[in-house]
Amino acid sequence: MAKQVISTPHAGPPGGPYSQAVVAGDFVYLAGAIPARPDDTRVQGPFDDQARATFDNLAAVAKAAGASLADAVRVGVYLRDLDDFAAMNELFAEYFGDEPPVRTTLQADLPGFDIEVDAVLYRPGGQA
Repeated sequence: MAKQVISTPHAGPPGGPYSQAVVAGDFVYLAGAIPARPDDTRVQGPFDDQARATFDNLAAVAKAAGASLADAVRVGVYLRDLDDFAAMNELFAEYFGDEPPVRTTLQADLPGFDIEVDAVLYRPGGQA
């Protein structure tokens, strides 16, 4: 099965020459989502606003791939400030539910925003 590139106008666009997601077999690989609106303007303000916009973007790309965040098996979270960890954890639980994926959270030098999140989803037999 060949890989399939996924793109949606319902999420912030990629910040460079890469895809929002790629489907390969039963897996969907979601690129790092940031707090950007579909028109590519950045969500400014409190961490919670930026994090919610980031998770919403990730969910929109997952949907475009015929999946949802409930299908996540691995998530990477990158925070500018680890003091935002508790707030991120609360939102993470809201978006990923009762059977959360494995996760790695790292501090990162993010350029102009406070959070970036990527994910790998598993959707056996799914089609985008």
